[in-house]
Amino acid sequence: MQAIKDIFRIGRGPSSSHTIAPKRAADLFKQVYGPQDRYEVDLYGSLALTGKGHKTDEIIMQALDGKAVINFKKDLSVAENLFVIRGYKGVDETAVWHIKSLGGGAIKIKEYDSGDEREVYPHNTFDEIKKYLRSKDISLLDYLLEYEPDILEYLDGCFDVMITSVERGLEKEGVLSKKLNVYRSAKDLYHEGLLKSDADLKRMAYAYAAGEENADGQYVCTAPTLGSCGVVASFVYSSYKDDGFKKSDIVKALAVGGLFANIIKTNATISGAMGGCQAEIGTACALAASAIAFLKGADTYIVEYAAEIGIEHHLGLTCDPVMGMVIIPCIERNAMAILRSYDAALLALNISKYHTHNVSFDMVVNSMNYTG
Repeated sequence: MQAIKDIFRIGRGPSSSHTIAPKRAADLFKQVYGPQDRYEVDLYGSLALTGKGHKTDEIIMQALDGKAVINFKKDLSVAENLFVIRGYKGVDETAVWHIKSLGGGAIKIKEYDSGDEREVYPHNTFDEIKKYLRSKDISLLDYLLEYEPDILEYLDGCFDVMITSVERGLEKEGVLSKKLNVYRSAKDLYHEGLLKSDADLKRMAYAYAAGEENADGQYVCTAPTLGSCGVVASFVYSSYKDDGFKKSDIVKALAVGGLFANIIKTNATISGAMGGCQAEIGTACALAASAIAFLKGADTYIVEYAAEIGIEHHLGLTCDPVMGMVIIPCIERNAMAILRSYDAALLALNISKYHTHNVSFDMVVNSMNYTG
């Protein structure tokens, strides 16, 4: 299993698959081969079909210094998110890369090792991890620190980005998309929550705030993707600003939640283009639910139960952004999923007193993979 840090990537919206991944590849291409006289980029799969709405062409053009010709190859026989970068000096082609966008900003380059597929953990399922925990008599957090000793330091920075993205989103007003006639709603929703002293409304407002910042192409943090960034950002903001939890404890909860997202990434997918919105919003819900349970002092059994409930009830959710933009229904789904996260944690914390759950987290991930 790869690094949990890769579940949390900081970058410009609106889509980790469509903006962060292409920008990372373009930046790396220039780093390896140096500046070119011109570039040609071919986009396939959903990068071609929804690339305009996701601003894929804009981010690539910026990364390649405005010297790129971008071709949208709308070949419906190509299901994967593929793109090809060619560099030229004069009339001569100097290099070509064939790249897959894997979801969450990760990339796989045929001609170069990006480092994104480096294995960090020797285990791939939660059942394997639980056996290891018992054999060494250690906690989930101990396990994470054993293989990623710098994970908390890294997530400390992600925490700051999440807080800032929500704060920015709560202050802004105006049109989010002229094409869809959509206006920013986070600020109004937040004030409604304050007037009614309604914690759920405020959490939804925080999710809207981060989601609207993402849709506007601002800097946010994947968790596990940009399209689902509002779920975990809302959990972080609510826990810190409203519930009074310490930053250090929230960061630890993020690490634990990230483990469950990483297991989904390993055994199914976190890419909406590959597995539907269950892969994005469903995973974000599982991540947040397990983090909430951990933050409330739950043991490993209950933390797993919360994650399992979070993903199980998103199975089959499709990825269907209107006009290819990460606005409708994406932002609203973030707001719904943060409430489901708290409900999942609440149910796991209480129903576990009365019976054991028959469906494991790994079983649901397996079902999710088939469903996708």
